[in-house]
Amino acid sequence: MAQANKQRRPDRAALVIAAGLLALALLVAWDASRLGAGGAYARIGPQTIPYLIAVCLAGLSAWTVVAAYRHSFPEREPQEFAPVLWIVGGLVAQMALIKFTGFSIATGVLFAMTARGMGRVSLPLALLSGILISAFVWFVFARLLQLTLPAGPLEHLMLEGADIITAPFRSAPGGAA
Repeated sequence: MAQANKQRRPDRAALVIAAGLLALALLVAWDASRLGAGGAYARIGPQTIPYLIAVCLAGLSAWTVVAAYRHSFPEREPQEFAPVLWIVGGLVAQMALIKFTGFSIATGVLFAMTARGMGRVSLPLALLSGILISAFVWFVFARLLQLTLPAGPLEHLMLEGADIITAPFRSAPGGAA
């Protein structure tokens, strides 16, 4: 009898997910209600898409509740907390370091810790790889796209190096262009 009663209970984790989806839907709808409406001539204004997203999220919430009562979610594997802690630690480290070390080093630390959380890797090699990839991303955003990401000592060194390399190709002040 206890086993049959347990079978009839809804999936609690699914109900928590449904509650989160509904809360997100309500938040999006509330935020959309604060946006200004379009002109009287416009049927579609800045509120339209956020309201559509809120309706979709509410629909997903209802669907999740139905699935929770039907027990149609797949069996979940046991959660391993060590990888989660590595990844969360990487995010915390990035947030703590980014102001002082810049984008490349802070994101390299995040990359290395996430890689470590995903499997057994050499932490120094992952850190070096992460810093190099992040430095390339920073350079593309800062120099080519002219967007701002936090700069640290490594980024300043890259800018100086780029200036030294490109200096012979720039025209002299007052010279012919």
